[in-house]
Amino acid sequence: MTMTASTAQRQDSPMIQKRLTARFNTPAFLGNAEQSGQWRTPPFKHLLREWWRVAWAETHGFNVNLGEMRHAEGHLFGVAADEGDTRKSQVRIRLGRWDIGKEKNWGKGLKVFHPEVGKNGISVGSDLYLGYGPLTYDKNTKGTRLKANAGIQAGEENELKLAYPSTEQALLDRALTLASAFGALGGRARNGWGSLELDGGDLPGLDQLPLRDWRECLTLEWAHAIGQDENGQLIWKTGHFSNWSELMKILAKLKIDLRTSFTFNSGNNAHRPEPRHWLSYPVTNHSVRSWGRDARLPNTLRFKVRRADNGGLYGVIFHMPCKPPNHFSPNKNALQKVWSQVHQFLDGNNTIQRSPK
Repeated sequence: MTMTASTAQRQDSPMIQKRLTARFNTPAFLGNAEQSGQWRTPPFKHLLREWWRVAWAETHGFNVNLGEMRHAEGHLFGVAADEGDTRKSQVRIRLGRWDIGKEKNWGKGLKVFHPEVGKNGISVGSDLYLGYGPLTYDKNTKGTRLKANAGIQAGEENELKLAYPSTEQALLDRALTLASAFGALGGRARNGWGSLELDGGDLPGLDQLPLRDWRECLTLEWAHAIGQDENGQLIWKTGHFSNWSELMKILAKLKIDLRTSFTFNSGNNAHRPEPRHWLSYPVTNHSVRSWGRDARLPNTLRFKVRRADNGGLYGVIFHMPCKPPNHFSPNKNALQKVWSQVHQFLDGNNTIQRSPK
């Protein structure tokens, strides 16, 4: 039998094995085939790959050769191809169980005022605002409900077992540390749902961050670093709260206030993008003609919920800027102006403060 180079490397390299405890600090929407929340390994592998890319870029001083990185990623995590270069993953991930989430009866939730809903603004469900999609409005109860049958409750935990070659340990351990500090899984993860925490496994500490000047981050089309400016890293944190619902209300209000600070001068089918379009797209009732209605531009400002030492929770807002895809015809000056305003808004908000980590 002929042994390929990659097979030989897998056999020659000792495997590192880790047992971690994965815990969610907010409800998570990890949809299965029936779109119900279920503990599943694919989202964990996706998260690990995402933060592996950041760790890889960091070790290369953010001077990234995309082809080289993709080759290294495919060699480690596997490649599925119709013909030719198919490779098995060298990273093995297992969960202690694959049960359905226990979150089944969603309460009405807390309200937050939104000035752009209705004629003069109304109070909307803060959880629905941040979680629309996995969550939906129930006309009968006039509250929020799960769109599917179940979600994973805040506080649920599971054993996460991993195995990978010792030659890849440094980057993968770094990726796991970053995923625990900043990662979230499932639907609306960028809004803080599915905020994940990993314990055990002798993971390295977060002594330093993958930081890059946020304006330089706009040269690459993928999130590869946490931005920083002349005042430090673009990370803000809230105060402490006793439960996730109260905290998510604060994050919802923060996002509403931020987005509505950018006023529109046009409606649907605008001839050119306005500043608010660069935050994320699409925007209800405010399409851009050249972008169309099906284009998707994710927000690069992310929310995360962490456990505090006293057992409470606090929110983290951090910016991982990157260049919008070329089909948006990104304007560098417009992007820098918009995100400078965002950073100034966050610095001036009295419910949050800059954080070193």
